Amino acid sequence: MKIILASNSPRRQMLMKEAGLDFEIRTKDIAEDYPSTMLSSEVAPYLSTIKAAPFMEELQQDELLITADTIVVLDKLILGKPKDQNDAFYTLKLLSNSTHDVFTGVCLTSLDKQLVFTCKTSVTFYPLTDEIITDYIEKYKPYDKAGSYAIQEHLGLVGIEKINGSYYNVLGLPIAQLLREIEQF
Repeated sequence: MKIILASNSPRRQMLMKEAGLDFEIRTKDIAEDYPSTMLSSEVAPYLSTIKAAPFMEELQQDELLITADTIVVLDKLILGKPKDQNDAFYTLKLLSNSTHDVFTGVCLTSLDKQLVFTCKTSVTFYPLTDEIITDYIEKYKPYDKAGSYAIQEHLGLVGIEKINGSYYNVLGLPIAQLLREIEQF
């Protein structure tokens, strides 16, 4: 099947290329809204499904659409993309010296069926000084990243004590699990 990745994320695109997948990129602007009563662990798979819906009218018989969404959760609080520098600083102070979960929901869609799966990774940060946080925000401008950080950037290198689960999930796509799900799809 022809694989369609519905994502502008350079990290997702890189991971799929590195895994040897041939794919085409198609994107649409989609509101990432979810019910306020939804469990935080259900948000990422829900949003990945919502992202697939607008493509259904144009999807061809031989195409497999991949949509995904990644969220960061600290004690049931979803930490989205920061609005500004102050928001990023506040978020990173919350994550400092604590463990949070990263959930990625992935939706595989063809004209005949749909499969949704979720990957969860727990990430523990060392205590982060105000100076480390401010320096990271100024240099890396993490305004397009859930939780205000990217694991592969400086803050991930110096601030993460341990992870439990898939590193690539935190990067934005649990690629090993995705490959297995595509194989069975």
